[in-house]
Amino acid sequence: MTKLAIVGLGVMGKNHYRVLKNMKVEPAALCDAVVKEHDGKSVYADYKKMYEEIKPDAVIIAVPTFLHKEVAEFFINKGVDIFLEKPAADKVEDAIYLSKLAEEKGVKSAVGHIERFNPVVRELKKELAGKELYTISVTRVGPFPPRIADVGILTDLAVHDIDLIRFLTGSEIKKCSIYKSQKIHDHHEDNAVLSFELENEIVANITTNWLTPFKKRRIEVSAKEGYYDADLMGQDLKEFSAFQANNSYVVRDCIVFKGEPLKFELEAFLSYLKSGERGDLATIEDSLKTLKILSL
Repeated sequence: MTKLAIVGLGVMGKNHYRVLKNMKVEPAALCDAVVKEHDGKSVYADYKKMYEEIKPDAVIIAVPTFLHKEVAEFFINKGVDIFLEKPAADKVEDAIYLSKLAEEKGVKSAVGHIERFNPVVRELKKELAGKELYTISVTRVGPFPPRIADVGILTDLAVHDIDLIRFLTGSEIKKCSIYKSQKIHDHHEDNAVLSFELENEIVANITTNWLTPFKKRRIEVSAKEGYYDADLMGQDLKEFSAFQANNSYVVRDCIVFKGEPLKFELEAFLSYLKSGERGDLATIEDSLKTLKILSL
């Protein structure tokens, strides 16, 4: 059985632990610089000591973004497979370095772009297959989360949707314009609108902020064959089609088998460790493409 450890027990690290436990997968070790104990288990303060004593086969790295390169580099050099929470790094050059290092060392790696495993996104991708796409619009807004101190909204939230636009359309981004402002965050942007031109004459946009009093997560896609409205939180998907001259249309509720995206993502990672087939797991290269767009 794969010995899997978690490094970083912030919100996402604890979520990984909870989901793994529900999947009957017992982490071999936990590590965090601050947390001393979790769920009755002692927690290593030093990931290097954890490695020397436990020798994990794979690690989930959920430390703050600015520490990704340091921690991932250590484990890659030890030949340990890694799952990095998004984004892969806080700098383009660091993501490039990690991607090359993982390939050089023959280490399996994945980046946690969890929305790829949202059941409504997976169903939407199936619905869009083979269709001529016109536009894709993503809204990801909500109140300011005090836990976010090291990055702004582009790195925390927009990375999800840049990746989703590429994932859902199967097209690369050719041009991008980013408009942002800082209203309430101490150091980073908290309000942004992003516009894109993709291959195949697809245009896209993202609206994201920490200024809205309620959470909203929505993807709307216009295609030649119909219009799709996906609610990422409710995991509901509607298709509007068969448009008539009198502005009438047919509405279809698409079947979505709901579930927890993180569970599906972790199942895919564990399967990848065994089989070498990554499925829909994001690569460091995927994350790198997103980081390059945000660095423009």
